[in-house]
Amino acid sequence: MLVPVTHATPSAGERHLGLLAFLFAVAGGAAVGNLYWAQPLLSAIGDDLGVGPSESGLLVTVSQLGYAAGVFFLVPLGDTVNRRRMVPLMMTLSAVCLLGAALSPAFGVLLLCLGLTGVTTVSGQLLTPLIGDIADDRRRGRAVGTVASGIVLGILVARTLGGAIADALDWRAVYVFAAVVMLVMAALMAWLIPTLARRERVAYGPLLRSVYPTMWRHTSARIMLGLGAVVMCVFTLYWTALTFLLSAEPFGLGTRDIGLISLAGIAGAVAAQHAGRLFDRGWASPATGLGLALTLAALLVAGFGSGSLIAVIVSVALFSVGVQAAMVLLQIGMLSIDPAARSRLNTAFVVTNFGAGSAGSAVAGPLWDAGGWTAVTVAACALVIAALGLWAVRDAAERRRRRASGIRSA
Repeated sequence: MLVPVTHATPSAGERHLGLLAFLFAVAGGAAVGNLYWAQPLLSAIGDDLGVGPSESGLLVTVSQLGYAAGVFFLVPLGDTVNRRRMVPLMMTLSAVCLLGAALSPAFGVLLLCLGLTGVTTVSGQLLTPLIGDIADDRRRGRAVGTVASGIVLGILVARTLGGAIADALDWRAVYVFAAVVMLVMAALMAWLIPTLARRERVAYGPLLRSVYPTMWRHTSARIMLGLGAVVMCVFTLYWTALTFLLSAEPFGLGTRDIGLISLAGIAGAVAAQHAGRLFDRGWASPATGLGLALTLAALLVAGFGSGSLIAVIVSVALFSVGVQAAMVLLQIGMLSIDPAARSRLNTAFVVTNFGAGSAGSAVAGPLWDAGGWTAVTVAACALVIAALGLWAVRDAAERRRRRASGIRSA
């Protein structure tokens, strides 16, 4: 039986690291999944509220923008406030916004509710640096990888369950279900999150103003920020447009079947967890390059095999492995730069990524209207090739630095 952890010290947290990482993975996945319920529902929502693909794609965009705003204005507080109180509060507010989405009478109201859901669904990005604080240097990669894998699974579960619930009932029932899940997670986190030693208080204004200067002092952080932004843009572009591809001819899939296709992405959750172990072993840079290469391969499979459901499923699996491995390695790298500023560094990373992600989902509809799946995959491939070029420059610089210093760097 689980017992509540109260007033835990960091050493006590380390003794229970596996349990805490698992719990944080479940809670973080449930929270971040709120951003993705809409993806398999876009056609159903559009039909119900009388909007087309370009307009319905904005539901994902608004959620991403709201999330980026929430991460920027709220997550830095994780460096100063009691996260045991903050996480359940954010989850409760998310539940309220999700109920508002379920009751929305018009598309504009739904946009507003999902935007506010994005603002309040930042719990996963509070829990990620928290597990980094609890873990020691030897196990930080594995612990963060576990939480990241839970977030990936949350995204997959949201897509899969969203499609199944909408198919059995309707799209509004999906948001009622999500609200109930958030309330349950809020209660669980209030009971189990450890309370660490109090940190030095920093005024809110200076705290926010220090987010990007803290990141900008480190060259490696700036490069990881750029790579993460490109990968996230490709991620949302691919998944948003994939809904349009699967719901159109020759597939003509319904919301439930589109959601089931997302299960192929479970390989990405496995990759996220193992990526953390690669970081602990000092293989972060080559593994990041491999992740980007797999992402490019997945897009090529998707582009040339767009008429084959098997090719699409293979593409989803490869894409999930490549993207999630790269993103987890980049995020762990950011969290390892400055222990005193993990929440702020995580804020810079996530805000930039989800700003780029909102751009990806925003252009998915226009690209689809302009050239269908071909236009989408060509644009995504160009972005990944640019990311590979940036990674190659960084990797070469790291190799030169290691040869000069005679030490191995992660």
